[in-house]
Amino acid sequence: MMKKTLRTFFYTLMLSLVISNSYAIDAGFEYQIIKPPVPTSTTEQVEVVEMFWYGCPHCFQFEPRLKKWLKSKPENVKFIRIPAVFRPSWQLHAQVYYTMEALKLIDKLHQPFFDAIHKKRLRLNTRKSIKNFFAENGVNNAIFEKTFDSFIVKSKVQQAVRLSRAYGISGVPSMIVNGKFRTDAKTSSINDARGPSHANMMKVTDTLIKQESAKLTAKKK
Repeated sequence: MMKKTLRTFFYTLMLSLVISNSYAIDAGFEYQIIKPPVPTSTTEQVEVVEMFWYGCPHCFQFEPRLKKWLKSKPENVKFIRIPAVFRPSWQLHAQVYYTMEALKLIDKLHQPFFDAIHKKRLRLNTRKSIKNFFAENGVNNAIFEKTFDSFIVKSKVQQAVRLSRAYGISGVPSMIVNGKFRTDAKTSSINDARGPSHANMMKVTDTLIKQESAKLTAKKK
């Protein structure tokens, strides 16, 4: 009984210290609570998910900030990208992402695909145009076709459809922390007179990560 009481005391103390040293945020304002929480891919780390869409200019603008954050993110954070699927037309770009993943080409093609749409103004919204993009980047047409239509890619697209609903996102980019909390540029900047900000979104994300990390640490003791 004494051990349990001490554990509770130290957990409460640790969490209060984390909160006091973090960006001030409130549920329902700078972030939303996901109900019911969505199961995560790990219980040993803090899972952070970015929901994005290749056709979204805000996601394109957010990418450099996200890349910088990934270089210095806490070691106990497991980061996952998930292509949001709000409507059937978005499924095509979700297939693109998971085809890249299956071919181990995320590092090589993720940014170029963004650039092709938002810098080169290419309309990569048909199967043919997407196949041409992959071919121009060294992917054999037969390999593209086989992977693009594969069971694993289509299964992951359907999972992305389900998670887009389960997370309750209304726009992209959005950040999900441990399947429990959701924030985006608009939500995180509700008290900022300057308007929606990706910087605020990441401040909120970092604070939620600290809170969840404190809980994980307390559980291990």
